[in-house]
Amino acid sequence: MNGLRLLVGFLLSATFLPAQQLPLLTQYRHNQSVLNPGAVSSEFLAYENNVAFGASYRLQWVGFENAPTTAMVRGDLLLETGGGVHLLTGGYLINDQTGPTGFTGAYGRIGGLISGDPYYGGVGFGLSLGMVQYRVDVSEIRLREEGDILGTEDAQQFYPDVGLGAFAYTVVGDGDYLYGGVSVPQVFGLDLEVRTADGEFLAERVAHFYGVLGFYKFLRDEGFLQPSLWVKYAPNVPVNVDFNLRYQMAANFWIGVGGSSAGAMHGEFGVLVGENLGFGNTLKLGYGFDYHFSSFGPFTGASHEINVSYSLDTNY
Repeated sequence: MNGLRLLVGFLLSATFLPAQQLPLLTQYRHNQSVLNPGAVSSEFLAYENNVAFGASYRLQWVGFENAPTTAMVRGDLLLETGGGVHLLTGGYLINDQTGPTGFTGAYGRIGGLISGDPYYGGVGFGLSLGMVQYRVDVSEIRLREEGDILGTEDAQQFYPDVGLGAFAYTVVGDGDYLYGGVSVPQVFGLDLEVRTADGEFLAERVAHFYGVLGFYKFLRDEGFLQPSLWVKYAPNVPVNVDFNLRYQMAANFWIGVGGSSAGAMHGEFGVLVGENLGFGNTLKLGYGFDYHFSSFGPFTGASHEINVSYSLDTNY
């Protein structure tokens, strides 16, 4: 099969069909700084905690062979400088695997929040810089003819990655927050070429464009309602819109529901340990669930996602 050129960009499309290639998240609000390097974390907006650490694991399309899995850990810091521009920094690690293809990335982020007082609003700009390992187990790729394979070698390549983002939020009404942002978490496109003794493997990754919009409506019992939108676009794919509504109860529990223009239903719930139970810091445990109702394509099963985060306020 010398000289064989096989376009398999769809194998690198970690969780979006047909060409969205970055991992999908049910509880995307908990990973706001991963989606947008200029964003203020949800822990700051909801609980006024400027330092946060989190981890998440997502199992996509349960019961589907070679289903995608995504694991992430992150850290966020909003450091008040005493001036008009405050430091946004942090980073994250991500590992994503879909069948014979996968990638692992390490990212750091740096940005600034323009604000007289971050508790009342601001405008943030950020840059993420990372190094990503793309890998392919070519022995697992089957061609059209039964028994054919592309090769027997594992292949991997390393590439730099850059993300850009802008984010703004402001206090409205009686202390509620309105926020929104735009980002390109993967600026560089990538034409991946892997050569083996049996031929060539070609794959393409493209830039993605995100937009988020949300609102925190704080209630008299110290709970809140949070409607939010996540808009996703990649070239040659219809725009995808996720809508979610979360209700944080005053005690230590939240629930949420939502859906997407791709025909998916979302559900989530979680528990919170913090000031409501006499603790100075905040621990969150969340679970998310997706189910697709599309009438075309193969049945892919449900998706499950777990999030854990710990946050605190060092500015205070």
